[in-house]
Amino acid sequence: MFATEKGYRIAAQARERWARHHRLVLWFSVVLMSAISARRLARAVTALLAGQTEGDTTNILHELIHRWFAALPVYSELPRAVHPPATYAILWPFFGWLELEPTRWLWAASIIAALAWLAYLIVRESGAGTHLERAFVALLLLSMRSTEYTVTIGQFTVQLLPLLLVALLLLYDRRRAWGRDLLAGALLLLALVKPPVSAPFLWIALFLPGGLRPIVLMTLGYVALTFFALSYQEADLPTLFREWLARSSELAVSAGTSNLHIWLAALGLEKWILPTSLLVFAGLGLWIYCHRHADLWLLMAVTAIVARFWTYHREYDDLLLLLPEVALFRLAKKGPADRGIDVAAAALFTLAAVVMLAPIRMLHLSTTGRHLLTGGIVAVWIAMLIFLMQQAGREKSRAEG
Repeated sequence: MFATEKGYRIAAQARERWARHHRLVLWFSVVLMSAISARRLARAVTALLAGQTEGDTTNILHELIHRWFAALPVYSELPRAVHPPATYAILWPFFGWLELEPTRWLWAASIIAALAWLAYLIVRESGAGTHLERAFVALLLLSMRSTEYTVTIGQFTVQLLPLLLVALLLLYDRRRAWGRDLLAGALLLLALVKPPVSAPFLWIALFLPGGLRPIVLMTLGYVALTFFALSYQEADLPTLFREWLARSSELAVSAGTSNLHIWLAALGLEKWILPTSLLVFAGLGLWIYCHRHADLWLLMAVTAIVARFWTYHREYDDLLLLLPEVALFRLAKKGPADRGIDVAAAALFTLAAVVMLAPIRMLHLSTTGRHLLTGGIVAVWIAMLIFLMQQAGREKSRAEG
């Protein structure tokens, strides 16, 4: 932050220059990001519908879910079977009753609808005040490297983020009602289609005022879906659990990028993977409890970064970093602030946006180049995490003082 007299002067100069040139910068950014978005999304949707990309999620899930509900072995025979049983029950309406090609079109439609929904939510929540700013925030999502990759292979991070956002925004509203809690619980339940992404956000739901009832409803629903799915498999619960854990552990140490599992595996510390992830998960819960009265977007932003690190993830889950970017945008939009927080937030936001805009092919450089690039990206994420945690701490101090 800008705590010295020279720092205050730099912050004031930055605000003055932004006031003079912001429309030109925004116009240039919107035009550039529009071109990037159009090219990336057209290419991604074409690849999704063609189904010829490596790691095609539509094909993988179609096979897994059809086999599961046909009472055929899944965990013991298919290397890609790393999802908990409830995930197959949640995804059955998309993958369980159609042939592959109609399923592919249905899944593509759900991804496009989710992108539109997510864009609407972040624009509404960002504090963008003009049409130009709103277009810029929407394009922030649509032009991201991870958005292209997610759509290309049909991953479902893009579907669960709107579910999480709406559920947490409902719970952040202090008005309690059974209908609201049922809806929030149902959205959280659906978001658990991918626990490595959504589970850390449950701490926020738990510690928001009145969050216990939706969490209980969600838990009951998840248990019911789990036993419903298990009823289609012949193996007993302990056997299925061991097979699922073995498949998940095998994948965690052999694939993925920029997460604790792959780092520990690279150091030969595979036996520490589970306890380390649980420690990080519990530490996040303690931190959220201590800062539960902070702005919701600060809590979600910190949780998103921790969620990206705490367990197995690939590049498509970089989409989680959209949430801290929106939180930084909101801080910058608040205007002149003590110690130049607005300027620091704007600088971090710009750096993160550029990093997330970089082409996916840059991740396939030489080994040295890839490590340097990945290290730089992780450094930006950690800088965002530290800054956002500091702002949550400042809000906590003001509330207690």
